[in-house]
Amino acid sequence: MEAMRYRLTFMIGLAAGYVLGARAGRERYEQLRKAAQQVAQNPALRNATESAALGGREFASKAAGTVSARMGDRIPRAVADRIRSLREQNNGAGDDWGTSNT
Repeated sequence: MEAMRYRLTFMIGLAAGYVLGARAGRERYEQLRKAAQQVAQNPALRNATESAALGGREFASKAAGTVSARMGDRIPRAVADRIRSLREQNNGAGDDWGTSNT
């Protein structure tokens, strides 16, 4: 009985959201889309996300070095070989994580 009440409440909320969204129409959707686009293109936001991504990559590289140093020979050879081959393929372009630095 309790689960049925939650399902019914969810369905009522879903239906209400659909009706209200349909009434708002295409015009409101376009307003929201444009606002989201402006936020995404904000230079300050882009700089902050790039800085966060760079910081994350630097942290991940340091963490990988620390784990490697502590694990030493306990890292399975296949894993170590794969990491080495990925680094060689990369040849210093970008980072070790398969992401671009743009």
